Order: sequence, then structure tokens, then C-alpha cells
Amino acid sequence: MSKQKQIKSSQRLEWQSISSRVDNKRFYYERFMLFPLRKGQADTMGSTLRRALLGEIEATCITRAHFLNGNVKHEYSTIVGIQESVHEILMNLKEIVLKSNLYGTCDAFLSLSGKGPQNITAQNINTPSDVEIVDKTQHIATLTESIDLDIRLEIEKNCGYRIESPTKNFPDGSYAIDAVFKPVLNVNYNIFPYGSENEKNEKDEILCLEISTNGSLTPKEALYEASWKLIDLFIPFLHTEEENIYLDHNQHKVTLPLFNFYERFSEYREFKINSPYPCCYIDQLELPPRIYNCLIRTNLYSVWNLLNATHEDFMKIEDLGIEDIKQIAHSLEKYIIDIEQDGVF
Repeated sequence: MSKQKQIKSSQRLEWQSISSRVDNKRFYYERFMLFPLRKGQADTMGSTLRRALLGEIEATCITRAHFLNGNVKHEYSTIVGIQESVHEILMNLKEIVLKSNLYGTCDAFLSLSGKGPQNITAQNINTPSDVEIVDKTQHIATLTESIDLDIRLEIEKNCGYRIESPTKNFPDGSYAIDAVFKPVLNVNYNIFPYGSENEKNEKDEILCLEISTNGSLTPKEALYEASWKLIDLFIPFLHTEEENIYLDHNQHKVTLPLFNFYERFSEYREFKINSPYPCCYIDQLELPPRIYNCLIRTNLYSVWNLLNATHEDFMKIEDLGIEDIKQIAHSLEKYIIDIEQDGVF
């Protein structure tokens, strides 16, 4: 009996995708199954993952619009030559689905010169290289005659909701847009007994998780992001007195995704070949002040320091989460690519 219990307790969980579909560019659906779980674990995991999927994953939205031409006095104004009111245009811009590796905000432009009559869609928006429009057929406005139209759009990546006042406008004449930073549209989960009809075990369960997204990421990508968000939240509790991160009595070490440029520069670390990095300081990476200050407090002053730091080194840094580490990796890689292109070495 004790041997059977030991085998049972060490049984590894399995998960798989059991069905999926893509209705259109803005609706992805996938169903996952996780098993075997002890009684009660399925409900714990289902409710926790549902909250993380709906509330913790970031999305990219248009959050402000500035009409650079035309006399737009208020949100309910109309523009000569456009069928929709300014309010309707703002509502259509709110629905545009974007995906990006953006940190902070950036600008995009919708500029038409002497065009019309025609339909204006998301395809007419000029976005930065790191922002992609998921469905370029999304409607924005209808031109009833040939006019010039110039709108500057502010794009931001965040999570949750931001509800603006219906009459809120900024000193420069731009208008705020309600932002729904929610790439996951819906999450449902169900719990079933584990085993065949004749061999069902009342103590084991299967968790079935249904996820639908807006197309800016797939349900599988959303599940991955939500899982890392939860790990990021609980990692502080895994620090031991020796400031190492371990699970299950130091038998399994928590690892983070490898920075994809580490292998490319391993020869510089192993053979100490001359490189420009010891003279490159992290203020050149244009990191947010909070992340910059965290690195400075830990004596990580240069790009060379960052390249030689391990995952555990980063996880020991106080107030630095997984998303912050990803941003450091992104900034590092961009900086190194720029150095290569400039022919520094």
C-alpha cells in the first residue's frame, strides 16, 4: 500500500490541447485538459488561472486621438466629408486590435490627403515597426467626399481597464479613448472525474480549460503568459536564507527563459576577447528609471555586467520581476544589434 501511494504521489501532471478553432482574425478558441489532479486541486488551478488570464495579461490599445486638421470643438462634433461623428470614430478606434512588444507608449498616424469617397479601415493606420494590426479590415470611418484627414494616435500597452470621462479632452485638443487592455475574451473551466467509466477514481480529477482571445495572441500563448505571471507573483516566497530559488527541498531549480543573445556572445565571456561592452554603461540602454535604479543598487553598471549575470542574479534583485527582466533582455538585444550594424566590432 505504501509503495502504491509513493508511486501515486510522484505521478506527473499532463496537459494537452483537445480542440481549437479560429472563427476570424479576432477570435481564437482552444480547449485544454490537465490531469490527474487530486480532489480540490482542479478548482484551485481553474479559478486561479481564470483570474490571471482575464486580469494579468497585457494588451496593446489606442488610448488617445488628436485630430490635427478640421475644427473639432468637442467629442460629438462632425467633420465635413466624414459620415461618422468624432465620437463614433473614437469608438471604432477603441475596437482596433493590436499586438506589440511595446514598453510604454508610442505614436501612430492616420493620414489621408485628397482621398474620398472611400471607407477608412485599420489598414490606413501607419504604425511603428514593433506594433502590428491584427485585422486591417476593421472599420474606422466613411469619407463621403475628397478631403484631407490627419489623426495622431497614441498607443499604449497595459493590462486591465481604463475608463475615461465622456467629455475628457487634453490641452492639445486630443481625446482620450476608453482602453480595454484585455486580449483574453473569455475563460471557462469544468472539472471531471479522472479515468474510464469502469475505473473512475473519486480522488482524482481532470481540469478542462476553455480560452478565447481577440487574436493578438493565441490561447496557448495566453496560458503561457498567465502561468509566468503567477510564478512571478509567488517567486518572493521561494527565496531561502541563502538567497537561492529552489522547490521541493532544493531538488528542482526554478529557471527562466534563456536570453536569446547569450549564445551569440558566449565567446566574449569564455575567451575574454576584446569587446566594447566593458565601456558601455546601462544608461545607454534607455531603461525605465525604476529598473535602472534596481540594477545600479546591485552594482550592475555596464552591458558587460548584464551579459555575465545569471538568471539567479537577476531574480535576487529586489523589486525586479520577470516582466522587468524581459524588458532588460529586449533593450540589451536591441542595443547590441545597433552596435553590430554600426560596425563597432
